[in-house]
Amino acid sequence: MTRYSVLDLSPIVEGGSAEQSLRNTLDLAQHAERWGYSRYWLAEHHNMPGIASAATSVVIGHVAAGTKTIRVGSGGVMLPNHAPLIVAEQFGTLATLYPNRIDLGVGRAPGTDMQTARALRRGMDQTDSFPQDVIELLGYLGDVTPDQPVRAVPGAGTHVPVWILGSSLYGAQLAAQLGLPYAFASHFAPAALAEAVEIYRNRFQPSQFSDAPRFMLAVNAFAADDEGTGSYLMTSMQQAFARLRTGRPGPLPRPVEDISEILDAGLIRIVNHALTCSVSGTPAQIRDSMATLLQRYQPDEVIVSAPIHDHAARLRSLEITAEVMQSFSDT
Repeated sequence: MTRYSVLDLSPIVEGGSAEQSLRNTLDLAQHAERWGYSRYWLAEHHNMPGIASAATSVVIGHVAAGTKTIRVGSGGVMLPNHAPLIVAEQFGTLATLYPNRIDLGVGRAPGTDMQTARALRRGMDQTDSFPQDVIELLGYLGDVTPDQPVRAVPGAGTHVPVWILGSSLYGAQLAAQLGLPYAFASHFAPAALAEAVEIYRNRFQPSQFSDAPRFMLAVNAFAADDEGTGSYLMTSMQQAFARLRTGRPGPLPRPVEDISEILDAGLIRIVNHALTCSVSGTPAQIRDSMATLLQRYQPDEVIVSAPIHDHAARLRSLEITAEVMQSFSDT
């Protein structure tokens, strides 16, 4: 059976608050654990009025403390924003508190605009140090060597699993070269998906971290008990993505009955292309759409994002999706 997991940005919805979003995140994680999800990942974004997971390691600790068995991690930490040692200490601490339950997905993008990047104290040096930073991070989380002058405490020897996250060919190449598992951001940037997966699998070099490629596919899911409700729920993300693309990010909008009354036809085409890796509708429709994605890309794991305005509807969507993923093992 293909593993299935959750990607959560702790969405702040229109009419809601960050406090409510973080409560919902823990509630959703507790449900996901009961429904058989393997991981619960949270993502780092900054200066985003609709996302409450900016302090990602803190929210991961909050979720891990409120659950028992599900793996909890980052999808991801944006490594250019941090010194590798700090990340190793944070996730080493989490792994010490919650042994064998913590994952560390790292990305190359800043997860924000340039002005906010400067506020994060990032240097303005444009040199790409991401590969070196990943290697340094892996060193801090690995076994200590006798001549190692700087150590992550806690962190050293925890061997927190590191995943490379990406939406282009760059991450696929790096993950293959380092022999690390790889997650592709197909839920919002599917253009290079097929080529990235091919590169990753064909160039993968076995390592101490993984003896074979491990690929995770990201999918948006808007599942409901009837077709119309699934499409209706998806309009929140369509609006949010359009606002982001036009420089007007905000809380996750309420769904609308007719998206064409909100967005023009050209923008709808752009948004729908970006959201190609999405499934919506009834359980049967979700199963058919998911089966097509699984057959096409053969992922080792699917990570599901469900940016839905109403918390109860979001729970139901992820419950249906779990039932669908479980059904594949019965056939």
